[in-house]
Amino acid sequence: MYFCLTYLLYLLNKNINAMKYLFLVCFFVFQSCHSQEGKFVSKEYKEPIKIEMNENLEIATFAGGCFWCTEAVFLEVKGVNKVVSGYIGGKTLNPTYREICTGTTGHAEAIQIYFNPKEVAYEDLLEIFFGTHNPTTLNRQGADAGTQYRSEIFYNSLEQKEKAENYIQLITNEKLYNDPIITQVSSATKFYPAEDYHQNYYNQNTAQGYCQMVIAPKLEKLRKYYKSKLK
Repeated sequence: MYFCLTYLLYLLNKNINAMKYLFLVCFFVFQSCHSQEGKFVSKEYKEPIKIEMNENLEIATFAGGCFWCTEAVFLEVKGVNKVVSGYIGGKTLNPTYREICTGTTGHAEAIQIYFNPKEVAYEDLLEIFFGTHNPTTLNRQGADAGTQYRSEIFYNSLEQKEKAENYIQLITNEKLYNDPIITQVSSATKFYPAEDYHQNYYNQNTAQGYCQMVIAPKLEKLRKYYKSKLK
């Protein structure tokens, strides 16, 4: 932010499109997940379908930036029965959204995916996870910055741990990214579902600025490159 303001003063001195640059800076800064909290929530909350756990379903837990984004992505994946947005990986009991946004609770914004492994493999979920967020930026996804936006896989079994580590090694060897992958692989701790208005957020607020500028492009990418894996 300091750099942007310094550069703006330079442009003012040079009288070169200063106002245009100011608009772009302000737009980028304020189009973050936290800055949009509660502003565009639908008046009528449509609760996601409740899924009863059975032997056919498994749970995958991913953190990859704002959970509005990751939730919207995985709700479209074939074999996924339900996605819950919430908080994991911290020390504070029963954290609230405002608390985790301070970065002091240690929690990450994350999603729990209830999926049928007979319809979608855990490796497919990993592929989509890495393909729809940036696993090389530390504690940041776009304008969303802070430890709560870190890239992390929380495994719910040793089998998931092995698959996650193997997949990271595979894409590292293939050099799919110019920068090192910083995604952590950690044992799942207690997962706290987020407040009701965070659930199924994108589908209830598609006209909201953050949804249009940040989430919609992710979904376009998903539908373009992973069409065969979608519902």
